[in-house]
Amino acid sequence: MNYFELFEIPVSIKVDKALLSKKYVALQRKFHPDFYTQSTETEQADALEQSSIVNKAVKTLQNEEATIKYVLQLKGLLEEDEKYVLPPDFLMEMMELNEAEPADSKLQAESYSNQIYTEIKPIIDEYDDTTITPKALLQLKEYYFKKKYIQRILDRTDG
Repeated sequence: MNYFELFEIPVSIKVDKALLSKKYVALQRKFHPDFYTQSTETEQADALEQSSIVNKAVKTLQNEEATIKYVLQLKGLLEEDEKYVLPPDFLMEMMELNEAEPADSKLQAESYSNQIYTEIKPIIDEYDDTTITPKALLQLKEYYFKKKYIQRILDRTDG
């Protein structure tokens, strides 16, 4: 069972936060370990495991970047520790950012991050699991890896 099935919500990048919260509370009422203190050890362990899964799922679905990663994994388009090859022009721009002064680098990275998000925003906003095209999913994957790369630059400039 995937996280969307667990919460009984449609597969989407932009998850309805109010609905997610409502479903989360219901699932915690069902699985929270505190409700199983008088149960067998096996039932307590099962409840603890289910509660842990619910917590991990809600954390993922509350974060757009984590949800993109999760959806790409569900679609079989993203593997853990995948070495994705980014376009050479992007890598050249990132090399220039890395060589810039930290303050300039941060501003440029933030600007670039906003630009690539604007390009992918229609796919994110209009995501429909039943009609999404392979091309759109690959664009989402490229965005994910670009964003990850840019985030490392931003983390370095903040550090």
